[in-house]
Amino acid sequence: MSDRPLSLLKLCIAIALGVWLGFIAIALTTWLASRYLFPQSLAPVAQAVEQLGKPVVVAPEPPNRLFEQYQQNLQKQEQQQTLDQARNNARNLSNPKCQFWLQQDQNAPNEKTRTNVLQFCD
Repeated sequence: MSDRPLSLLKLCIAIALGVWLGFIAIALTTWLASRYLFPQSLAPVAQAVEQLGKPVVVAPEPPNRLFEQYQQNLQKQEQQQTLDQARNNARNLSNPKCQFWLQQDQNAPNEKTRTNVLQFCD
């Protein structure tokens, strides 16, 4: 009877070793088969692994169109505030050139009238 527990232990170890070696054999076979039968399918994976070791270089992005529009809107708002201040400034009531260009800008606003309002009005 003393042989029975020892042989049971040997049997369990042999089964565990067989299962483990079988798993290793299946994994190696699958890896080798995929490598030799489907090399093109692993190309992206190989490139990704190669790129992991390389530092990433990020090129500066060109200015964003939305940001440029935002800046243009800010400039227009600042210009509009300056024009509003010129219209509301009491000192400009006695300045005929300023009054003329304010009237021109009110009737037909364009870049020239805005420039002259900013030039002749305080």
